[in-house]
Amino acid sequence: MSLYERLLSGEEKLSLVGLGYVGMPIAVAFAKKIKVVGYDFNAEKVALYKKGIDPTREVGDAAIKETSVDFTADPEKLRECKFHVVAVPTPVNEDHTPDLTPVESASRTLGKYLTKGSIVVYESTVYPGVTEDVCVPILEKESGLKCGVDFKVGYSPERINPGDKVHRLETITKIVSGMDKETLEEVANVYKLVALAGVHEAESIKVAEAAKVIENSQRDINIAFMNELSMIFHKMDIDTKSVLEAAGTKWNFLNFKPGLVGGHCIGVDPYYLTYKAESLGYHSQIILSGRRINDDMGKYIAESCVKKMIACDVPVKGARVGILGFTFKENCPDTRNTKVIDIYNELKEYGIDPIVVDPTADSDEANRLYGIAFDTMDDIHDMDAVIVAVAHEEFLGITTEDIKKWYAPSRGKRVFLDVKGIYNKNEFDEAEFAYWRL
Repeated sequence: MSLYERLLSGEEKLSLVGLGYVGMPIAVAFAKKIKVVGYDFNAEKVALYKKGIDPTREVGDAAIKETSVDFTADPEKLRECKFHVVAVPTPVNEDHTPDLTPVESASRTLGKYLTKGSIVVYESTVYPGVTEDVCVPILEKESGLKCGVDFKVGYSPERINPGDKVHRLETITKIVSGMDKETLEEVANVYKLVALAGVHEAESIKVAEAAKVIENSQRDINIAFMNELSMIFHKMDIDTKSVLEAAGTKWNFLNFKPGLVGGHCIGVDPYYLTYKAESLGYHSQIILSGRRINDDMGKYIAESCVKKMIACDVPVKGARVGILGFTFKENCPDTRNTKVIDIYNELKEYGIDPIVVDPTADSDEANRLYGIAFDTMDDIHDMDAVIVAVAHEEFLGITTEDIKKWYAPSRGKRVFLDVKGIYNKNEFDEAEFAYWRL
C-alpha cells in the first residue's frame, strides 16, 4: 500500500511545519481529507489556534474551530507523521542576501523526529538547489537516515496569496515535484486532495524551485515599470491612472499598476534568484534594476508629500501627517516587510512625527518589528497632510466630506495623497485639495 493510500485510510498522518499565512490554510485544507498535525514553534500562536482564533484571517475563526488539525508546539508530535510539508518564511538579510535560517531551523527540528519511509515536501520559496543541497544534508544529519533510501523529498511551491479570497489553494494549479518518479507520484496524489484545480508535475525539484522564484520576479519587474512610468508622468503633469486606463483598452496590455512592493514574496523572492545568479558569475541587470525602483518608492511618496506641503505653504517641520494603512497589502494583517515603513521613516527625516492608523494590521507585530504604536481614526484631526497608503476595505467608503474633517480648520489647501488611487480624483476640488496619487 502506498503512503498516499495509508494517509487516506487514516493509518498515517501528515504534518504541516509552520502555521503562518501559508502553512495554516494548507493544514486546514488537508484536515478535511486526512489526519493532520499542525506544528509551529510559536506556542502563543498555537494557543490561539487551539482557542479557535485565526490571527492570520486567512480562513476565519469558524474554520479554525471546526478543523480537526492537531495544533501543537511540541515537535515530538512530528514523529507520528510520515508525510511532512514544510511551509516557513524565507526572508532576506539587510544586505538582501537570502536568510535561510527559518528553513534550516525547520529542517533541523523535523530531522530529529523523521522516521523511515517518510516524504518531506518543502513549500518555502528558495533559489534552485536549496531543497537538495541545503535541506537534505540537514535532514540526514539530524535523523541519521539516508535520503533516497530511508526517506524521500519533494518540492511544491506555495501560491497562497494573503488576503486574496479568489485565488485560494482549492482554485489554483499546484506545482509538484519529487526526487524520483515514485516520489513525484506520491506527492502529486497527496496534493490532489486539496488542489482541486489540479497539479502540474515539474520534471525536477530544481525546475519547481525556479518556477516559483520567477513568478514573483516577473510581477516585481512589471510593477517596477509602472512605478517608473508614474514618476515620469508626474514630471509631465499627466495622471498615471488615466494613462493606464486608456492603454488597458488594448487586448494584450498587461494590467499592472504602480505601488509599494513589500511583503514576504514579491519584494523578497527576486533577491533569491539574483543571489544564486551572482554565485554563478552572472550579475543581474533587469531584475535588480526593478528591485531598486520598487525599494525606493516609499521615499518617493514621502518626498512627494513634502513637496505638496511646501507648495501649499504648510510648514514641514513638526507637521501633523496621518498615514492610513500600514500592512504590506490591503485587507491583510501582515506587516512583515511593509514598505509603508519607508514613508514613515522618510517623513521623520523631515522632522515630522507621523500618526499611523491601521484597523486591519496586527498591532503587536507592528510594535515588535518597528516600534510603532497605532493611533485610531479619532486621532486623525487637525492634520496638515494625510496619506492613504493601503486600500483597506475600511477606507473605501470614506467621502471627501469625511476627509475635510481630518484637517485643521485654518488649513487652506488640504494635502491629500491617495497612493493606490482608490478615490475619484474628480471629487477633490482643486481649490480645496492638493490631491496626489501614484
